[in-house]
Amino acid sequence: MLLVFDIANTNIKIGLFDGKKLKATWRIATGVQRMADEYAVILLNMLRHEGIDPKDIDEGAMSCVVPPLVTTFNELFLKYFKIKPLVVGPGIKTGVRIRYPNPREVGADLIANAAAALSLYKPPIIVVALGTATAFATVSKDGYLGGVIAPGLGIAAEALYTRTAALPRVELTKPKNAIGNNTQAAIQSGLIYGWAGLIEGIVERIQAELGEKAKVVATGGYADIIAKETKVIDEVNPNLTLLGIKTIHDMNRE
Repeated sequence: MLLVFDIANTNIKIGLFDGKKLKATWRIATGVQRMADEYAVILLNMLRHEGIDPKDIDEGAMSCVVPPLVTTFNELFLKYFKIKPLVVGPGIKTGVRIRYPNPREVGADLIANAAAALSLYKPPIIVVALGTATAFATVSKDGYLGGVIAPGLGIAAEALYTRTAALPRVELTKPKNAIGNNTQAAIQSGLIYGWAGLIEGIVERIQAELGEKAKVVATGGYADIIAKETKVIDEVNPNLTLLGIKTIHDMNRE
């Protein structure tokens, strides 16, 4: 079985593939100060809870946008699974042509998303990753064209709470109305409908530059919340990055 990590700034998404089947997924908080042994304890407990024998895991891969954790997870793989994992990054085959003057600038997660999108959908495709950042990846038949990076929904909500004297921390749920009749509802409206509007506006501009209709796929922790509030998102694929890492792993195994 193949164990995959999508290591992001706020959360780590974990996937276990048995052949082509995604057998299980988990999500844990990212902690730069955690040691490999600490992550291993969490992981091994989750595997056992699902009735999975760690000895059945014989391959590994990861994408990581938190550089110190590459070493941590390499150590985890080697110590607990006797595996040298594939790390998505420069020097490996991805199947995605990066149309940047400096391809190294593109995050490993965005490359994984592009690889998955090209394997699943007909280009052009706009992948909207709604996580710590709100990142748009534009993928055509010619490869990864570029993207847009905006603050994430959670960051914006936390900034309102920490950078103002009186605004409260709110649950990120849809309010009853766009016009909030109390402070909490007003903040929720600004966040939820504001992000739906942000996505609609950026997708419209990207479509205009492409000169053709692109399929819009959302992924990330806030994808489900926002996708319900806009018609421009055609599909939500919560496991897109994991699927992309697997696609790249399989490409490099051949």
